[in-house]
Amino acid sequence: MQGFIRRSRVISGTRQLCNLRPWQRCCFSQVAQKEEADNGVGIPKMPPLDYTPPPYTGPTAEEILAQRKEYLSPSMFYFYNKPLNIVNGKMQYLFDENGRRYLDGFGGIATVSCGHCHPDVVAAITNQTQKLQHSTILYLNPAIGDFAQALASKLPANLKVVFFTNSGTEANELAMLIARLYTGCHDIISLRNAYHGNAAGTMGATAQANWKFNVIQSGVHHAMNPDPYRGVFGSDGEKYAKDVQDLIDFGTSGHVAAFISEAIQGVGGIVELAPGYLPAVYNSVKKAGGLFIADEVQSGFARTGSNFWGFEGHGVVPDIVTMAKGIGNGIPLGAVVTTPEVAEVLTRRNYFNTFGGNPVCTAAGLAVLKVIEKEGLQENAFVVGSYLKERLTALKDKYELIGDVRGKGLMLGVELVTDRQLKTPAKAETIHVMDKMKDLGVLIGKGGFYGNVFRITPPLCFTKEDADFLVDAMDYTISKV
Repeated sequence: MQGFIRRSRVISGTRQLCNLRPWQRCCFSQVAQKEEADNGVGIPKMPPLDYTPPPYTGPTAEEILAQRKEYLSPSMFYFYNKPLNIVNGKMQYLFDENGRRYLDGFGGIATVSCGHCHPDVVAAITNQTQKLQHSTILYLNPAIGDFAQALASKLPANLKVVFFTNSGTEANELAMLIARLYTGCHDIISLRNAYHGNAAGTMGATAQANWKFNVIQSGVHHAMNPDPYRGVFGSDGEKYAKDVQDLIDFGTSGHVAAFISEAIQGVGGIVELAPGYLPAVYNSVKKAGGLFIADEVQSGFARTGSNFWGFEGHGVVPDIVTMAKGIGNGIPLGAVVTTPEVAEVLTRRNYFNTFGGNPVCTAAGLAVLKVIEKEGLQENAFVVGSYLKERLTALKDKYELIGDVRGKGLMLGVELVTDRQLKTPAKAETIHVMDKMKDLGVLIGKGGFYGNVFRITPPLCFTKEDADFLVDAMDYTISKV
């Protein structure tokens, strides 16, 4: 940063000040001190960053929005009353068309694992693109094999056969197909409030009306969600697990293809599964001849901090693991990993994916694994995530509007309610706080069936200073609600 002050600030959530002169800084200081006296909470300051993005000369946000409305699907939605035009990124920060900096607390929906434009990942992509951008898996190329081998080394037991896809939806769709072929059964059990994708099979496994169309979705049974906050049995995982056994006994032939579950429900509002739930369900599903599919699309790749994969925190080993998002730091990439025995079923017919295993994408994936290890991002997710959760929990003690704080590592949720006893979703307040935090320079996501949960899933390079700024911005904003 150059000059007296090169940092964006906001007064009353609206006016941006840049390059202040000494006399202006005095005025700013007086205004800030007055607001601090009035509200008891000072305007938070963004951590410094030694980076200035190049000047942006492209179309404005208004022009892009008009183009989008005319030429893109009307089903596409966006955050904020005034959508942001993001044009540049640097690690855990993003920049808009005016060069204003934002702390990215959402990570492109838990996708940016190493940081925006991480130099090692960019170099891997660039180097591979200059050599070979695409051929097909019908020819040999070392990129896909190198990444598959490195990926398999991160998984337990005999989970070592990889099939690459382009997304989490594709990965889950393939996993369900494999389970049905392997077991000879059609029935699959998933959880209420789950989200597994928007294709034919995965939409069936998804259990939120918000994400389901009225099309044929057969053979999926939705079990009671083991939600410690809103669930009827609180944190008693074994009681919820009995519902899965009931579904097997009374809703199927007694045999099932699979049970599919996220370790922490992402779209559902960062919902952790009640302790003891997965081991109990695992036993019931195994007795019914089914496979266990672990959906690690959002919770994988060190995001939970304590483990590299979310399922490891529950003491179970799945038969199939699906992954995407953080696998490529933003590159379209997904994968299904299973055992050699289970993988064999796909040889019964031809199964092919033109872009799955693309050399550029797999080169990026390998670079991501190396960065996570080299920079200790799993440990950082644990340390910074634990600190961030502590600070958010303290905020819950301060404001009745916050009903629950949950999650692990850098996959955290903050649920807003208007009545703690009734747990009434604070939908309008969630949108308002989110918008005002954006004005202060903090971007976070939202989710949950009622749209009242902040989803905090930043890049894993997040620092404690970033965590302080995020919480201070939330504190400042809620103090004005």
